[in-house]
Amino acid sequence: MMNTEQLTNLAVQSLDDMKAQDVTVIDVTDKTSVADAMVIATGTSDRHVGSLANEVVVQAKAAGEKPLGVEGEAQSDWVLVDLGDVIVHVMTQKARDFYELEKLWSVRPGDSDADIAKV
Repeated sequence: MMNTEQLTNLAVQSLDDMKAQDVTVIDVTDKTSVADAMVIATGTSDRHVGSLANEVVVQAKAAGEKPLGVEGEAQSDWVLVDLGDVIVHVMTQKARDFYELEKLWSVRPGDSDADIAKV
C-alpha cells in the first residue's frame, strides 16, 4: 500500500506524462479528514481531461492501488479520481476558473500560500 507522498507523486507523474497543465498539490491534512492531499490539474479539452483522469486510474491500478471511485466521466469538464488519501481533480480551464478549488481549500485564518505547491 502506497503512502500519501507516493500516491501524490504517482498522480503528478501520470498527469505530467499526459501533458496536464498547471498541476497543483494542496496539503489538506489539517483541513479535512477526507484526504491528506489534493492534486488539481487542467486539461486542454473535455477529451484531454478524460484522458488525464484515465491515465491516473491506469497508473494507480498498475501500482496496485485501486481507486475508490471516479466521478464526472460523463461530462468530462471535471473528473475526480479518489485514491483514498489523495483526491485528484482534472478540469478544463473554464471549470477550474469557475470553482476555484485552490482558493476554497487554502482559505483559513493563518494560512499562507506555502500550503499550495505548484508542481
